[in-house]
Amino acid sequence: MKLLKNSKIKNKIVLLRVDFNLPMENGRVLSDEDYRVKAALPTIKFLLKNGNKIILISHLGRPNGRWDENYSLKPLVSHLEDIIGEKINFIEDDIRGLEKINCDKICLLENIRFYAEEEENNEKFAKKLASFADIFVNDAFSVCHRAHASVEAVTEFLPCFIGLSLAREIDILDKAIKNPAHPVAVIVGGLKAETKVKVIGNFLPKADFIMLGGVVANTILSVRGEEVGRSIISPEVIPAIKKMKVADIKLTVPVDVVVSKDLDGVGGTTTIQISGVVKDDIILDIGGKSADLFCSLIKKSKTIIWNGPMGRADMEIFSNGTKAIAKAIGRSGAYSIIGGGDTIAVINKMGIMDKFSYISTGGGAMLEYLAGNKLPGIEALK
Repeated sequence: MKLLKNSKIKNKIVLLRVDFNLPMENGRVLSDEDYRVKAALPTIKFLLKNGNKIILISHLGRPNGRWDENYSLKPLVSHLEDIIGEKINFIEDDIRGLEKINCDKICLLENIRFYAEEEENNEKFAKKLASFADIFVNDAFSVCHRAHASVEAVTEFLPCFIGLSLAREIDILDKAIKNPAHPVAVIVGGLKAETKVKVIGNFLPKADFIMLGGVVANTILSVRGEEVGRSIISPEVIPAIKKMKVADIKLTVPVDVVVSKDLDGVGGTTTIQISGVVKDDIILDIGGKSADLFCSLIKKSKTIIWNGPMGRADMEIFSNGTKAIAKAIGRSGAYSIIGGGDTIAVINKMGIMDKFSYISTGGGAMLEYLAGNKLPGIEALK
């Protein structure tokens, strides 16, 4: 793989894949949620310093291959200009009808997912993208698990390089997988269970502690024969869980949980032992004893990898377990890698982003990589 930092690219037009998929409110970027823009800054500055012109490609949300004003990148332009310190030309035109893109220093294409061809990984569309530039640079780790035209297919038509942020992310995750400082703690929560179970399986021989919350914990508890009531589980991962040693001493599941009869806790909440869960309960957070147990293991760890909240952390009444984990990691002194949009949203709201060693720009991509899967966007750069 060719690293941008080792290149001598000068005075070229560079197609730069970034991820500016940022949360917005009333058409404005939430300034405390723009860590992905800041992650791309070193690559942008490196290219500009060497006299290159940059065509930025990004997506926003899931517009399903059609133009939708709610997902336009136009509101990002002034915010990007403030951060980057350069004028940005916004290209609103349908690029399929353009022969050339006039770019002074930096231009930003409209949401690449407005084109159905993007998610189809369409080669003709990728060739059109490539026709605007001399070089392709991927600096968007968070989309590398997607076989999309601006991630994978475009690499067939241009010389390709790995951006500074993407290279750093790969290095950090490789070190966590291959040569971490022990004891190693892996903390997994959240809703999406399939890839997370693969991560657990990949780390069982390597990690010293694996702490589970969310849907993965619910599903493992169910496999162990515990009552989980009406809590969300993932039946599709049960065969994979059964292949693991679910009684493995490394797997730490909640010993107590916060339950309610409804998802919003309107009818009240109760903290009970796992053995006390009944058929109409919904588990929505780990309990205080579980948090204390997890925090005691965190305190012993030298490397910590965390993806996914412990419960429904978007609601304050169900965020205590996640916050306890965040605080414990922040003061542990361990090398910590944090990923996943919901997890990052919590620690950002707590104002403790700077307490962690590395904030991954990818949620799904981070999980796929930690699970040992090949990422199309990275494989295409080899």
